[in-house]
Amino acid sequence: MSPPVTPTVFIDGAAGTTGLEIAERLSARTDLTVATLAEDRRKDAAARAEAINDADFVILCLPDDAAREAIALIRNDRTRVIDASSAHRVAPDWTYGFPELVGRDRVAAAARVSNPGCYPTGFLALVAPLVRAGLIPADWPLTVHAASGYSGGGKAMVAEYQNAGAPAFRAYALGLGHKHLPEMTVHAGLAHPPIFAPAVADTYRGMLVEVPLHLRALPAKPSPAQLHDALAAAYAGQPLVTVAEPSPVVTIEENAGTDRLTLRVCADADGDQARLVATLDNLGKGAGGAAVQNLNLMAGLDPLAGLIV
Repeated sequence: MSPPVTPTVFIDGAAGTTGLEIAERLSARTDLTVATLAEDRRKDAAARAEAINDADFVILCLPDDAAREAIALIRNDRTRVIDASSAHRVAPDWTYGFPELVGRDRVAAAARVSNPGCYPTGFLALVAPLVRAGLIPADWPLTVHAASGYSGGGKAMVAEYQNAGAPAFRAYALGLGHKHLPEMTVHAGLAHPPIFAPAVADTYRGMLVEVPLHLRALPAKPSPAQLHDALAAAYAGQPLVTVAEPSPVVTIEENAGTDRLTLRVCADADGDQARLVATLDNLGKGAGGAAVQNLNLMAGLDPLAGLIV
């Protein structure tokens, strides 16, 4: 009897930060076969096209324009794609790859899956269930503060920080425009984009995303307990998402090195103000771990296989 055929996976952009994270999670797997290109063929268009079309699954770890070009290379109706770029995150013919929000079955059945961004993962995990529950109106003016480890800036920023040439903390996107805003708005069901205040911290990996709320100003006037309970109900049975009790201190490194996501509702003693806080690894649940989770679902495998839980 011949051995069972395992699905083949090709990572286009495997030398980048996200690609390396994915490859590491797949390295010990026996239920998948990872196809690779020799170093001197990685940028050969014909070789890439062949690898893409030969694979059952392709994970794109490329800039947006290059991801679109890779999709155009597909000449069959069999190869299924997970795109880790932001090129297709609000495209109507792509499935948004956040199974805890959109449902595992939708991701499992999809031919084209767009991996969520790292910041939007924290923001959407906190806000989308509360909008759906009617606790936050869709047209409410929201603000999201967030800080990421410097690995989120790619190889150039990693080199800058590791050569001691970068500040300990830097705020950016001060023109209030960012490529993540359409994704945050659409998938949270918002009428208007939030004010997004991202920053980079002097730590390699990890992320903290925070949404402050004046609870007494909200039409529903929800209590902190109601917010906590709504989040807990939304993620019941989700092994990678924990709705934790409030804490006086939350660190950016809390979930660094894992594929977990932790959510908290922290509030003042009167319950008038709250800070919704999410912690995750920008390279884990915010990138490579999420891609592997989506791959597992699409391939009909253990959803947690290869993940760091």
